[in-house]
Parts: sequence; C-alpha cells; structure tokens
Amino acid sequence: MLELASVLAGPQVGQFFAELGAEVLKVESPAGDVTRTWKTTAETQVSVAADALVSAYFSASNWGKKSLVLDLATPVGQAALHRLAVSADIVLASYKPGDAEKLRADYVTLSLANPRLVYGHLTGYGPDNTRAGYDAVLQAEAGFMYLNAAGPGQPPQKMPVAMVDLLAAHQLKEGLLTALFQRERTGRGALVQVSLLDSALSALANQASTYLVTGHDPQPLGSGHPSIVPYGTVYQAADGRQLVLAVGSDGQFRQLCGALHQPDWASDNRFATNAARVAHRAELEVLLTQRIAAVAGDALLAELERRAVPAGAVRSVGEALRQASAQAMLLPAVAGAGAGLRTVAFRSPAWAAVHQLSAPPGLGSANDSGFSTQSATESETRAVLPCVPPVL
Repeated sequence: MLELASVLAGPQVGQFFAELGAEVLKVESPAGDVTRTWKTTAETQVSVAADALVSAYFSASNWGKKSLVLDLATPVGQAALHRLAVSADIVLASYKPGDAEKLRADYVTLSLANPRLVYGHLTGYGPDNTRAGYDAVLQAEAGFMYLNAAGPGQPPQKMPVAMVDLLAAHQLKEGLLTALFQRERTGRGALVQVSLLDSALSALANQASTYLVTGHDPQPLGSGHPSIVPYGTVYQAADGRQLVLAVGSDGQFRQLCGALHQPDWASDNRFATNAARVAHRAELEVLLTQRIAAVAGDALLAELERRAVPAGAVRSVGEALRQASAQAMLLPAVAGAGAGLRTVAFRSPAWAAVHQLSAPPGLGSANDSGFSTQSATESETRAVLPCVPPVL
C-alpha cells in the first residue's frame, strides 16, 4: 500500500492494513504529515527530549509503516511515485478534488501502468466539490454537534475525537476490501471514493430516520436516548461512582427496580412499558437520580450485572485502557513511541492477530535506510495481505 494521505482518516486505513500484514509505505512531503507537530501540553512537558518523540496524534494512526519523503510537486518525485505504483496493490489518497491530477497521482494516471491497482480517495464533500473537509466542520454541518448538546437550547458540542474522520476511515476500509475481493474475480482494480460528508450522514442512523419518518427534528438530550428510557443518563451514587444504565426492555427495567429495592416502579403505569417511560422521562429520571444517590455505586453495578441489567461505570481514558479486558487492544510499547492502540478490532481463529508492529516512523526513515523507489520485480512481489483469509 502506498499511503498518500495525511492527518487521521487515511492513516487509520493504512495502519489497519499494516495490522493485517500489508507493507505500508507512507509517502510524505518534505514537510511531513502535519500531525507530527500536533502535541499536547503534556507531551511537550514530558521530558527535555520531547521534541524527539513522535506526537501522540501521529502515533494514533501510523504504526507498522515506513516513511518515504517524495516531493510530488516535482517531476523527480512524480516519477518515483509512478515506479512504486506499478507494483502496488493499493494507493490511498486524501487530496482535494483536482489536486491529485495536478500531481499526476490520480487513479487514471497510476492505473494506466497497473490495471490491478485499487485506489482509495478520501474527500471532504465528494469528488465534484473542491471544498476542503475538516472533522469539526463536518460534525457541525452533519448534525452531530447539534445533537451532542447537553439539552434543548444548550450550546452545540463537538465530540472529543475526530468522529467523522473515523467514520470515513471505516467506510474506506470496507470499500477497499470489497474492491480487493472484486479484483480476485475480475483481475482489475477500481477507484473507491469516500467523502467525510456521506460518511457522517450515513452514521446518523435512527436520528436521521426520526426526521425522515416523522418530519420532526430530533432534539438534543445530552447523553439520554430519544426512544429508550433509562438509557445513557449519568447517575452518581453515594460513594461518588458515576454510572450509566442501558435498559432496553421492560424485563430489564423490572430487574433494575428489584436491584434498587423499588419493585412498585415496575408496576406503575407511568413506567411499566418503555413507551410509558419515554413519555414520563423526567419523572422517572428524578426518582432514579435520588435512589441511586443513596446507594453504593460499585455494589449496585455488581448486582445489576448479576441480574443481567446493562450498566457500567463512567471511566476516564486511562481507566478504560488499564482494564484487563482492554489489554488485547494494545500494541506493546516501543522506544520513542510508548504503547499503541490497534485499529483492527475483529478476531478470527483462521489467522493470528499481529503481536508487534514497528513504531510510527520518523520522517523519511525509508530514505535514510536506502529504500529504493525502483519498482519491484515479479519475484520480489508478495501478496499484500498474508494474514487475512486467502480470498483476499
């Protein structure tokens, strides 16, 4: 895979394929991926050698790759890219519409010499709109910030990760895998186009359906759910433990009432069914808030688990990653980068999950190691996905 993409969406796809065994060559401009410079205050204060560390943001999406610096604004850089593309399986790009053509890095140009090439192209608003796409702007324009407000009339709020970028990355992974599957049948590659806007809109799911079915705009409910109660609201127990309920059935609600020693709530006409609980949301939330505030949080969570009532503690990122159940998603720490987070979350007994990937690469590390941009010979070419099922 030749990764001509930068920031988050495209590089997430690149690391995903690296975890599946692909050789991923990250082609960077002389200035490098801009996320190499995106460091938090905590990172710059961590040590006097902080400038030598790979940024946490860059590290989030660039494990298992090699970095090759090419200036694609020059004929020399373009020629090098063309030689590499001859033997590539996938090219991954995130140029604004029209820019790839200017750099002679577009699908039509590269596929002329390699008809089996699969080319993934990420844009902000589609192949016919030259407007640049940025996650925060798309979160606003696609309705996410509006819905993520604490309540009606409250300020819209962005999600704390670049959710639209990640949604687009998932869409592109699916498109590329589909194209690879098709190539096994036809022998030909394909152009796969994904926009941030389409990816965001597709993920509105039930919120979009609410509008399309009823004509009424869904309103922000904080962490609450528009059609299930209690679901998502944060409660605080007597010991300070914050917890969330996800009660999706009347049977689960009866078990919740039993755990709280309030069996009468389950037979109250206001709360006996989910429809009734949605209609009487405010009254039920007051009762739950008061009752949970009077009990020990961890003991309640244990009892709810025993009764098969979906519930969980609100955890910080560090707490979440320190749990025993999270360890399988971590990549072992390496010098200069710390530990990493996997992008591949599926498992199969048919192949092993990668144990270790190389650390996020320094800018131009492949240049420094004498990497050749000459195209591979037939004997040097290998299947790009040795760890996935043979059909790919």
